[in-house]
Parts: sequence; structure tokens; C-alpha cells
Amino acid sequence: MRTIYRHKKNIAAGLVGGILFLISPSCTKDILDTASQTSISELTAFSTPEKILAQVNNLYYRIQRAQFYGGRYILFNEQRGEEFSQNSGNAAEGALIWQHTALSTDSFVGNLWSLAYQAINNSNIFIDRVGNANIITPAQRTQYLAEAKFIRAISYFVLVQVYAKPYAIDNGASAGLPLRLTPQTSAGNDDLPRSSVGAIYNQIIKDLDEAEAGLPEGYSSAALNTSRAHKASAIALKTRVYLTKGDYPKVVTEAKKLVSTTAPYVYTAGTTTHRLENNIATVFGGSYTGNEAIFFLPFNAVDAPDSQSALAHNYIGAVILSLNSAGIYSNSALSGTTSSDARKNLITAKNGLNVLSKFPKSASPFTDYIPVLRYAEVLLNYAEAAAETDDLVTARALLDAVRKRADATYVFPSAATALKADLINTILTERRIEFLGEGFRTPDLQRRVQPLPAKTGGIGSSAQVLPTANNYIWPIPADEQGTNGSI
Repeated sequence: MRTIYRHKKNIAAGLVGGILFLISPSCTKDILDTASQTSISELTAFSTPEKILAQVNNLYYRIQRAQFYGGRYILFNEQRGEEFSQNSGNAAEGALIWQHTALSTDSFVGNLWSLAYQAINNSNIFIDRVGNANIITPAQRTQYLAEAKFIRAISYFVLVQVYAKPYAIDNGASAGLPLRLTPQTSAGNDDLPRSSVGAIYNQIIKDLDEAEAGLPEGYSSAALNTSRAHKASAIALKTRVYLTKGDYPKVVTEAKKLVSTTAPYVYTAGTTTHRLENNIATVFGGSYTGNEAIFFLPFNAVDAPDSQSALAHNYIGAVILSLNSAGIYSNSALSGTTSSDARKNLITAKNGLNVLSKFPKSASPFTDYIPVLRYAEVLLNYAEAAAETDDLVTARALLDAVRKRADATYVFPSAATALKADLINTILTERRIEFLGEGFRTPDLQRRVQPLPAKTGGIGSSAQVLPTANNYIWPIPADEQGTNGSI
């Protein structure tokens, strides 16, 4: 099952000794000072086809890490929103994140930045070293470079959402991030000014366009189709990126590549199929590799995240985050006594609290696969964009497909879908229900330039955060400010 990462542990953390100390040149001193005992040199890292494949696998590991997409990034997005109450006042368990009081010196703020730029620099190094490699076939080179660009794109997308103002505030004119597209393989190259938000998005889309062109339609197994980027992965991510930009016509264009014109909506390319599962519970069984998975992060006992970063530990194990009764849990689909919505069954009671049980591996090792891209999102991205471009019939049909998968008998009231504004609000509500706990809430609020709502929890309350407030986005980490003189 773990084919995609089968070489990962053999090279420790990839290019640790030969390159890792250079991977994040302006992130943390700890990285610069670390010397691995299990490292390999850059001279041998790309010396055989097998080692090049190992470096491909290492790129996926970079985003899988617990302080990045392997746990904490998703938790941050939920803690900053209002769907969950925080029951721990421990800063190490995200109390400051929930309270919107994280500073540039906060370890979480620095770790996410550092690990995302490590993934980016590993991708840059890979693209540079493999671009002219003659020890692999041209087809392999094309595919591997496309995978590296996919990893770089998703890493920059995380960074630009967290540390920069939303694109919609000023059409991307705000200061964004340092745009590093060349390998950093020696110290002293820290200084680089921030490119605009628009420039970062342009690069993300460029990378994803090139990734789509170079990626295969699919792989030889469901496990690889789940854990390794293929054409549908790049396309699905583009629908999210364009939706975040508010470029709704482009969302429609990309989504049409994956969504058939009529229900039941299915994407087929070669031997690869993507569609909704008949039962959403199937998606959250722990080790899901079915057709709804467009890109998931798999785990086993060796690489499982630590408890403080694991989704299951936070949601149902230690119940650091329980469902806020004033959040989307108040929707009748999830809490109504007569609701027959299957998503209601992904919530249970523990210690007198309502908790999310989507990720059931609540004791170590925390081996639940993490959904990054699934087909349900593509349908709802398309639905929102269709509504925004006045195709209300398509939008309503796509919305129905997602809702009726969970509750086949449900009929939306006419007041919820008749007018454009009402239909968009209903789609946005459906996103909250469908993607609860999967890290969508804060990005969805920010892309539409909405306040981060006030909320209550076991550690007190958190006031509303307006889009004009300094803490609406995260600060550039202190380490970056200290080492990058041009930031």
C-alpha cells in the first residue's frame, strides 16, 4: 500500500545531509545547524533512476509532515474558524491560534512557513537536477518534473493563503511572499523581497498547468492514484486556486474537465475513475483509496503524525477541539433529531461534548489518511462558480448531487435556491457541512473577505476578526524577518 513512499525512510528526510541544511535558507537556525547521521550527498542523490524516484517520493513526504499538511495546517484552519470550540489552553495545542493571538515568534507560525519553503526548495532542487537527467527516460523526466511542480504549487498556495492578504481585497496587489524558483544550495542567499499576491498566484497556476500537461492520467493501483499526483489532481487543485482568486469562469473551465455534463457525475481517463462514493462513511474509514480520492496523504505506523498534530487526537482522542454548538453543528442536517443525513453519523458524543469522528484512529499511531482533494470538492467548487456566473441550473444540480449522496430524500426549500444570492449561500453552507474538520473554513471565509467570526470555547471566547485587522492573516515569521533583509 505504501508504494509511493517506499524509498522515503532509506534517505532519512530526503536530501538531509547534502542539501537539507540548505533547503530553507531563511527559516530557522535549527535547520542550518542540523547534521544528519543518515544523509546522502547531493552528488549521489540523483545518480541512479532508483535514487531519482526516491527523491520524487521525498517531495510528497515534504508536504506530509505533521507541522504542515499532515495535521497542523488543517487544524489551524479549523481553530481560526468558528466550527470548533477549543478545550485546551495549552499554547502547544493551538490555544493562541484559536484566540487569534499568535505572534511572529510563535513556533507554529515559523514551522509552517519553514516546512512549506523546504518543500518548495526541494522541488526547485529536483527540477534543476532532473531537468537534463539522461539516466531516466524522457517520459519519466516529464512526469517527475510535473510532480515536483505540483508539490511546489500546493506549498505556495498554502503560504499565500496564510501569510498574505486575500486576492479579492485588491486583485492581488498586496505584498505576498518571497518567490523562490531556483535552488538554494548554499548559505547567504537569504535576501529576497516579497512578490505580490498576484505574482504568487500566477506562478501557482503556471506550475499546475505544466503539472497537468506532464502528469499521467493515472497509475497502476488505487493506492498510487490516491497518494501520487495525476492529471486530475492538478486540475482539481486549479479549481480551488481559481475559486480562491474569485475567477469563476476559470473554475468552470477546469471543473468541466473532471465533471460530466449530467448526473451521475463521473470522471474517467484511461483506467482512472473519480466520482462520489455512494456512502460518505466509506471515505472516512481510515485508509481510503477509492474513487473519491483525488489526492490524499497516506500514513502508516512509521510516519504517523505526533499526537498534538494528529487530527484524530485533536477531534476525538483528547477532544482538544469539540464542535461548537453555534457553528455549523447547529445546522439541522448535523444535529436535527429527524435528520437522515449520513454526515450526522460522523459526529459522536464524548465527555458530554459533540465530537467529529471522521478520523477514527484516535490512539497512536494516528494512521488516518488525510483528504487533500476529493471529488466532492470539485463538484461544490463548480457549483459555486456556476452560480456566480449565473448558471443556476447547473449549480443547483451539482449541489443536489453532494447533498443527496448524504440524504437521498432531501429537498432544498425553494427559498434556499431560487435566487442567485440564496443559492450561493446554500452552497457555502453545504461546504461547511461536507468539509467539516478538513481545513476549509478559514480559507473559505478569507477568499470571500468575510470576518473570522466570534466564538466561544472551553478556554473562553474569541472576538470577531475583521479583514482589515492585523491578525486576519499570520505575520511573517520572526526568523524570516531576521535573516531576509529584503522582506
